[in-house]
Amino acid sequence: MKLNNKVAVVTGGGRGIGKGISEKLLEYGARLLIAQRHPLEGDLAADPRVAWFGVDLAEPSAPVAIAEAVEQRFGGADILVNNAGIMFERSLDEMSEEEWDKMMAINMRAPVFLAKALLGQMRRRGGGSIINIGSIEGIGSNPWHAAYCASKAGVHGFTRALAVDLGRDGIRCNAIAPGWINSDLSDAYIDIQANPEQARRGLLGLHPVGRTGEPQDIGGAVAFLASDDAAFITGQVLVVDGGRTAKLPLPF
Repeated sequence: MKLNNKVAVVTGGGRGIGKGISEKLLEYGARLLIAQRHPLEGDLAADPRVAWFGVDLAEPSAPVAIAEAVEQRFGGADILVNNAGIMFERSLDEMSEEEWDKMMAINMRAPVFLAKALLGQMRRRGGGSIINIGSIEGIGSNPWHAAYCASKAGVHGFTRALAVDLGRDGIRCNAIAPGWINSDLSDAYIDIQANPEQARRGLLGLHPVGRTGEPQDIGGAVAFLASDDAAFITGQVLVVDGGRTAKLPLPF
């Protein structure tokens, strides 16, 4: 599995799941433009194969700006990883239209129009691979996640539609639906529960593989879907959740 001479745009590629994706793409030989608000740190910041483009994905102008940046730095993109997203918990009673709009702007609008902005580059370069990071919450739901679930279900549907429309151009489009992935944010969420240790044990019990996920688990799946080893795979939503959604819950 090689990505030599391939250029990838990764939104939110400097932290959490995004960092795991970036590291795996680099491992297999790609060059990266990481688009996010915050500057890169550590190894990613020091790597000459990586460029950072500071941008707020909530802004409608962001997709075209990112496309121009990758064109200028690397001559265009072969791979797009729409990873950046936000999540909040609100009941429908409490949720404002402004909150809904922000969720859709970052989680849905930005991936759609970033794909559009990069189409010309991918066609010129002979094809490409678009990988959208959805969620198992595009399939099921946790409480108070109506906006997040709607956005991720939309990402899954958009993925399938793009695969149908762009196959003739040699552009594949797939999505990954991660389950629980360890990060500073997920750790903090566990820590605020009434009994964090019990919460951790219960969480592990949901996963047949006996552990929760790491960012590199998603990165490996992304690298595969971006590579020619996945040349006959398009329009799919790959669930990467340690078996969580395959396991039926028992009342005891």
